[in-house]
Amino acid sequence: MIKITFPDHSVREYNEGVTGLDIAKSLSNSLAKEVVSVSVNDEIWDASRPIDQDATVTLHKFNEPEGKYAFWHSSAHLMAEALENLYPGIKFGIGPAIDNGFYYDVDPGDGIVITDADLPKIEDKMKELASRKNQFSRKKITKKEVVDLFRKKGDEYKLELINELEDGTITIYEHGTFTDLCRGPHLPDTSFIKAIKLLNVAGAYWRGDEKRKQLTRIYGISFPKQSMLDEYLVMLEEAKARDHRKIGKELELFMFSQKVGMGLPMWLPKGAQLRERLEGFLKKVQVKYGYEPVITPHIGQKELYVTSGHYAKYGQDSFKPISTPAEGEEFLLKPMNCPHHCEIYKHKPRSYKDLPLRFAEFGTVYRYEQSGELHGLTRVRGFTQDDAHIFCRPDQVKGEFIKVIDIIFYIFKTLDFKDFTAQVSLRDPNNKEKYIGSDENWEKAEKAIIEAVQEKGLDAVVEVGEAAFYGPKLDFMVKDAIGRKWQLGTIQVDYNLPDRFELEYIGSDDQKHRPVMIHRAPFGSLERFVAVLIEHTAGKFPLWLTPDQAVILPISEKFNDYAEKVLKFLNNSDIRTLIDNRNEKIGKKIRDNELKRIPYLLIVGEKEQENNTISVRKQGDGDKGNMKLDEFVLFLKSEIDQQLSNNSGLLI
Repeated sequence: MIKITFPDHSVREYNEGVTGLDIAKSLSNSLAKEVVSVSVNDEIWDASRPIDQDATVTLHKFNEPEGKYAFWHSSAHLMAEALENLYPGIKFGIGPAIDNGFYYDVDPGDGIVITDADLPKIEDKMKELASRKNQFSRKKITKKEVVDLFRKKGDEYKLELINELEDGTITIYEHGTFTDLCRGPHLPDTSFIKAIKLLNVAGAYWRGDEKRKQLTRIYGISFPKQSMLDEYLVMLEEAKARDHRKIGKELELFMFSQKVGMGLPMWLPKGAQLRERLEGFLKKVQVKYGYEPVITPHIGQKELYVTSGHYAKYGQDSFKPISTPAEGEEFLLKPMNCPHHCEIYKHKPRSYKDLPLRFAEFGTVYRYEQSGELHGLTRVRGFTQDDAHIFCRPDQVKGEFIKVIDIIFYIFKTLDFKDFTAQVSLRDPNNKEKYIGSDENWEKAEKAIIEAVQEKGLDAVVEVGEAAFYGPKLDFMVKDAIGRKWQLGTIQVDYNLPDRFELEYIGSDDQKHRPVMIHRAPFGSLERFVAVLIEHTAGKFPLWLTPDQAVILPISEKFNDYAEKVLKFLNNSDIRTLIDNRNEKIGKKIRDNELKRIPYLLIVGEKEQENNTISVRKQGDGDKGNMKLDEFVLFLKSEIDQQLSNNSGLLI
């Protein structure tokens, strides 16, 4: 007998060799029908894999990340089997589960092209194969055996992957007629996959290397119920309508130019104004919390980033060093702002009485992202972080960390991000070479974050192995208006950069001490934050933020002069207003300006001119009646005040 410990710490005994499915059946037959994977001592396993020793076990349904991972990983294998049936001789790269579904990179062979038009027949074959209820069988295999297997298939991509594996660690999975090199986990059998949609075909270089062959990447998604797929497809259509690239173009917020360079956004006037308002909003909060503005260059000597560790970490993803006329002198476009802020801290002696010091900068940084990874504003090569670095004493870390959490709460509340979770990202204790710094410093940093999260009552998940290379962090995962999750806002505790830069302060004991560094970026990057905000609001920004708050619509050209008078009054009252004086019917003007997502439409005609009023129509809320101009200004400013009001206890 072996002892199985459950998440509630209860313990049951089972026969050695029991599977996750057996355990689920012992608890409830209905539960067993929903379990798609299990975690055994925090490692995700097949629900059908035997457990041979005492273990802590968690059962996972589809609606959990671990369940989706196994479900979509299995679906990728099912798609590969369908492709092998339809395209004999096809070769396979990798086929992972991703955040929303799965993909497989394949080489169909010379002269064979798979396009979006082929997806329906691949879907049909997948459904046919799924209905056969073929089991996913896991098998340990020697390196020689697996090399022989894939050499016989003539699959050079799998052979390249196998070459990097150690003998004794290799497993394959078989189902139906398909065999794949794989660690798992997988579903018990293919019949769990009830609903399938292949989404699109793209190109992807093998191993992400632009010098290697371009493979065909097929994306898909699957669910245990057709109704879940139907809901997802509705969400997908809504996501297309909210695409920040589409709305950004319609609202003339930003643009890209091939001549300027891929992944380098340029902000148009309306977008620049929106961005400046976001910056001003955060700067106002920061002033209240004692942040001091700093400005640093876009470049720095290579040695700066060697010292910080960023060159070793981001060197492959950065632009190449810039050589100057001076022999041996090299600069980099900065990948992060923190090394510059360390140098600002270090420029003069610091006392314990000076701390905490909070340096804030909207600093632009650069990363050479692969062209295939670029995506509108969410993945770019040049982006501006709302960066700040707090230098404090060890006894101040938790208090400063909590204040940053308060700032993030206020930002989310003001911008109507109501549904969010927190994630504590810790170091992987089994893979310490990925990180810099001593065990002692990591333990202190992780302890400070966990205590701050507990003190704020945050229901945070803990993810081991997701820490930054220099320290643990707290990330906020925000759910937008159509249910998608985005990572927005991050706080990181860092004992390591102060060591690397030999930062010091004189303590109350007249001895030298190291400060602790807290990195924080509530927006993350302005580019990505604006993209998420556009998609969350569908371009209907809060009144205080929107580029145009009102548009004046004269019923005919006879009232253009009065419209000009209204415009002057509202602009002088700090209401961002424009006039639509086109020679069009008022109905068309209303429709056109609603499509521009302008919050207030102000109609003026004979009655309004006589009474010195405007007829007010609110986007999505219809007619608000006639108002005097000063009454309308107070009405709008009251709405703005309400949007920016603070009910969270934050010091504003």
